[in-house]
Amino acid sequence: MWAYESVFYQIYPIGFCGAPRVNDGVTVPRIRKVSDWAEHIASLGCNAVYFSPIFESDSHGYDTRDFRKVDCRLGTNEDFAAVCKTLHEHGIKVVLDGVFNHVGRGFWAFKDVQEKKWDSPYKDWFHISFDGNSNYNDGFWYEGWEGHFELVKLNLRHPDVQHHIFECIRQWKDEFGIDGLRLDVAYCLDKDFIRALRGFCDSLSPDFFLVGELLHGDYNQFVGDGMLHSCTNYECYKGLYSSMNSYNLFEITHSLLRQFGPENWTLYKGKHLLSFVDNHDVTRVASILQNPAHLPLIYALLFGMPGIPCIYYGSEWGAEGKKQDGDDALRPSFEQPIENDLTARITAMAKAHRESRALCYGGFKQLVLTNKQCIWERETDGERVLVAVNIDEQPYHAHFDARCGRAMDLITGEMHDFGGGSELPPYSAYFWKCER
Repeated sequence: MWAYESVFYQIYPIGFCGAPRVNDGVTVPRIRKVSDWAEHIASLGCNAVYFSPIFESDSHGYDTRDFRKVDCRLGTNEDFAAVCKTLHEHGIKVVLDGVFNHVGRGFWAFKDVQEKKWDSPYKDWFHISFDGNSNYNDGFWYEGWEGHFELVKLNLRHPDVQHHIFECIRQWKDEFGIDGLRLDVAYCLDKDFIRALRGFCDSLSPDFFLVGELLHGDYNQFVGDGMLHSCTNYECYKGLYSSMNSYNLFEITHSLLRQFGPENWTLYKGKHLLSFVDNHDVTRVASILQNPAHLPLIYALLFGMPGIPCIYYGSEWGAEGKKQDGDDALRPSFEQPIENDLTARITAMAKAHRESRALCYGGFKQLVLTNKQCIWERETDGERVLVAVNIDEQPYHAHFDARCGRAMDLITGEMHDFGGGSELPPYSAYFWKCER
């Protein structure tokens, strides 16, 4: 699967393109801005873009009106097709947000129910009772997503709903050439629907990638044969920044050992979860880390741990944004990408990750672990990479059995000699590829 060897770049289009927060009905080809960033995305080392919602919606994109039409605030289907063509020409795959659990109140089938009530042929597309009333005085009750009644829950067990969604995906594949889907609130989706979706997408292309948004619980319930290929690794998202802020690398290391360690009981060995340090729903990493010197180091952990790394637009140069200031603060529009030292370091780490089978597929083992230093081993198919990170302001001298005399740092290309131990300067990170 191509995604297992990829580095993702996430774009929230409505914010990225500076579109109005509420749909104003005016068609403006703002989405073409992404084409201007294609060179930056590719040079950063990302070879896949995950787009948050792009289809016609009431407001923020997750309240869909029509799965068949690109949001007018972003442009037309033709505009987005041109963007996808440009990205593909730069060697970048395209993954769209599949928001299938719920739709907006402006969704065409729901509006038909509002008008015709029980006479609507679409009344069974939703979870509706005509014995009650909604918060909006529709004359009927319906189920919303987690109490948000602007988000109308779809009946994914209804064959006509499944057929409509699958035909829309077919359209996206034919019209835009998409390479996969990220399933919004996958933890809410009916598992039989996920199985049917996987079978349909496999019929479109055997390497069509499905990744689900999972916040908690056992990821194995959703990821595996006949189900999703991957899911969001929220457990380690929290562990990454918390380990930095509390100077406690035991937290993230023990989470990774629990998930991917060498023991037979580990939970997700052999799986490739989507890893991230921030996204459109959480405080940006530059705003949550208490020590700015840790910013490049948290990316070293991200690229060194098992999983598929994902970079949120703007965070590659250290853009800030706090969740407490609202979602809009997390989803701004930038005039153009910025190149700085952090961007350069992420570029080097992204290249190292993509070109190393050990970093893409290797197992996970702890070699050195203190509160402020860790050395992880990633090994597969005869390739062995040691991920060494020091988050302290003081140097650290690591004594351990490297099982090799010399290694090349995949980040800088410099050689390292393990004779007499390894000196880790303050706030440093290395990906040492060991010589056989």
